[in-house]
Amino acid sequence: MTQPAIGDAFGEMIRDAYAVHTGVGRRPLAGGRYPRPVIEVIEREDGLINGAPAAHYLAEPDEWRSFDHRAVRLCRGRVLDIGVGAGRIAIELQRRGIAVTGLDTSAGAIEVSRDRGLRDTVLATVDEFSRASVRYDTFLLLGNNLGLLESAERAPAFLAALARLAAPGARIVAQGADPYGTTDPLHVSYHENNRARGRLGGQLRLRLRYREIATGWFDYLNCSVGELESLLAGTSWRLKSIDEQDRPYYVAVMEYTG
Repeated sequence: MTQPAIGDAFGEMIRDAYAVHTGVGRRPLAGGRYPRPVIEVIEREDGLINGAPAAHYLAEPDEWRSFDHRAVRLCRGRVLDIGVGAGRIAIELQRRGIAVTGLDTSAGAIEVSRDRGLRDTVLATVDEFSRASVRYDTFLLLGNNLGLLESAERAPAFLAALARLAAPGARIVAQGADPYGTTDPLHVSYHENNRARGRLGGQLRLRLRYREIATGWFDYLNCSVGELESLLAGTSWRLKSIDEQDRPYYVAVMEYTG
């Protein structure tokens, strides 16, 4: 059995999802394929496979979850949408007259967000972009992108990079998920195995696969509110508020104290 090539699997998936969404004539699918549902496949290190339609990355506001609407209302000033994807949130902010930059490491995602009308985009990691001279008032980590904290070891560096880009009084608005309410034995045993290895229970080791391409393996963190508070200790950020109306999902607001 051959292994998939490593590449921009997320970008290829988003390109095809956008082609299906807008009509094949806009961007023909590779090999002249007929339109079909585009499925995001996530593989966990223990072999667990999950799949979901990729169309949600293109969702309009009337299709959003309620916590997305509440999170967007917390934006102020200049906004950096981290992990912008296909521009779902950033394009709506732009429509509302908010100055927003979309940041992503996927060239395909940046291409689609630009095609959809997002004017200001950056292809870079947070660490690379943190050397820029621009300053932001709001950092968005929606679509469960609080997970980009990755781990207890990585979180301080990620938060320090945002601090370098932060205007006085800046805030992070992030949507996360508490992983510990599940009774699924596959997830419970994974949490236990993580802790036995000295990791946070909800720390995931994943890769995304699409057709013949995969991303490299990466860490992604689902954490409880208590764990989030611990990760913020000793950084330039403090937890200001938590919205848990849609448990296990929550929206956290963190304020810059530097």
